[in-house]
Amino acid sequence: MRTNFDFTPFRRSSVGFDTLFDLLESGSQSRTEGFPAFNLEKTRHDQYRITLAVPGFSRDEIEIVTQPNQLIIKGLRREDDGDRDRFLHRGIAHGSFERRFQLADYIEARSARLVDGLLTLELARDVPDAMKPRRIEIGAVANDLIEGPREAERAA
Repeated sequence: MRTNFDFTPFRRSSVGFDTLFDLLESGSQSRTEGFPAFNLEKTRHDQYRITLAVPGFSRDEIEIVTQPNQLIIKGLRREDDGDRDRFLHRGIAHGSFERRFQLADYIEARSARLVDGLLTLELARDVPDAMKPRRIEIGAVANDLIEGPREAERAA
């Protein structure tokens, strides 16, 4: 069962992250629908955290790849055919997964950690100084610039 979230309130206060929220609303998975579950937090202005529930996965079984405007998280676990006969019911997700997140411009994954089955990625938006808006002060006109031409007219 797929659950859709309305990120409209977040979009109002986070200009420039529309692409990020669009993908989070429709995060793509390759195998199991809705796995792994994830949370998205805005931790500070232009800083975010994605937390994925990946129970039973070790650091060696998880791969995190960044590409321009995209974050790909894969859980690579081989299933043992001998385990199938042992279980009467297997309700805990145990297979491989892939989650893709479309990132807005200048969003970068800064760090990742795996603690107690939760994979946490810290993301930040780092806009280059040349792309940031800048304020241009309106200068005052100096009196001597205004008086200068008048004096020249009088002399002539």
